[in-house]
Amino acid sequence: MSTVLSVKRREAGHRSTLTQLRKGGAIPAVIYGYKIDSTPISISAKEFKKYVQKNGRNGLLPIELDGERINVVVSEVQQCSLKDEVNHIDFLTINMSEELEVDVTVSIVGESVGVSKGGILMQPNLEMKIKVNPTEIPETIEVNITKLAIGESIIVADIRESVNFEIISEDDHTLVTITAPIVSAVEEIASSIEALD
Repeated sequence: MSTVLSVKRREAGHRSTLTQLRKGGAIPAVIYGYKIDSTPISISAKEFKKYVQKNGRNGLLPIELDGERINVVVSEVQQCSLKDEVNHIDFLTINMSEELEVDVTVSIVGESVGVSKGGILMQPNLEMKIKVNPTEIPETIEVNITKLAIGESIIVADIRESVNFEIISEDDHTLVTITAPIVSAVEEIASSIEALD
């Protein structure tokens, strides 16, 4: 974690000021939380993007403000869907000795038996909330779907014992499910109608 991102204080300002910041290659942001008042800042868009590509967005992010190094996590990112640009970032300073609650992306691993037989993979929830030490925040939580057949699902309760941190999300929080192919469902209805004739 050698890279420290430098940030600058900025005037909490008008839309024109924020537009000017963005045009100059900076992202307006705010930093708040443990032992700090809410402070408007700006960060280099290029440096932030480079850091996220290398380290991911979930983990601990060391930043430097007024010569002081502060550990933060990204609390919220507002993105422009049209340009795929970051418009604003909320950074949350944290107490390194306390666990914190974060949303972590669920990534699917393996080829499902059900999908290989024509089933459709659905991922209704792309994230789950966990409670973890700041230095141990995982970039993603992997869920192996190899044995998942058509009509089966994996919920939080199924993986709770296999991870070494506390999952806050409810047991019935569905992570992945394999549904029957639509065509076969239509065929089943058609064949049952034919049987009635």
